[in-house]
Amino acid sequence: MSDLARRAAPALFGILVLLAWEAVVVLAAIPPYILPAPHLVLLSLWTDGPSLLGSLWITVRITLAALLAATGLGVALAMLMAQARWIERSIYPYLVILQVTPIVAIAPLIIIWADDVFVSLLICAWIVAFFPIVANTAFGLGSVDRGLVDLFRLYRADRWQMLALLRMPSALPHFLAGLRISGGLALIGAVVAEFVAGTGGTESGLAFRIIEAGYRLQIPKMFAALVLLSLTGIAIHALLGWISRVILRRWHESVSSSL
Repeated sequence: MSDLARRAAPALFGILVLLAWEAVVVLAAIPPYILPAPHLVLLSLWTDGPSLLGSLWITVRITLAALLAATGLGVALAMLMAQARWIERSIYPYLVILQVTPIVAIAPLIIIWADDVFVSLLICAWIVAFFPIVANTAFGLGSVDRGLVDLFRLYRADRWQMLALLRMPSALPHFLAGLRISGGLALIGAVVAEFVAGTGGTESGLAFRIIEAGYRLQIPKMFAALVLLSLTGIAIHALLGWISRVILRRWHESVSSSL
């Protein structure tokens, strides 16, 4: 299969799905408040686009801020855990507890405790995005080739030289993999937190627009908001994947072998 055919196959499949969706809605005479046809969703994207994009930007701001905070704190904590095994054993169980606790269960408490709505939503999104970065980075820092470790010790490298020159470059692919995972999770965390908060007004995110459209039975608008969220998640994943390829393509096998 040619490269053009491989690139066109997903688009053709999507078009076929949309055509089948349109045909089912029309032939079965399904009301728009139950399942809107694709052309109604596109019409809603056109008519409600300005308000939806404004709300989307608020959600994206929360997502990016949470991802940035998760990256900084996650890398710092992973470097701390890599210094000694007892530090990792002391901290890691609490990271697991933080990860497995449903954000829906603790989001109301965070919203009550935080004075600012943006800060509370940021904390919720950060909790969801934090674990993959710290776990992957800590795993990468601890997965260094033992022969290289012995070589650095032979040349009398101290702890910080070994961390900066050996462990951190070796952990970079693992960190970037965790970053790609956390990018989508940060968006999910922001949306879930907005659902729980239910904040309205001019500073409301896209999740509130979905709730609002559902209450008013504006189902095409709800689908339009979902389309924007999906496209945003795809864009974040694609951007982080591109950054990973740019950083790793010159030296790491996981990228160079796929080019």
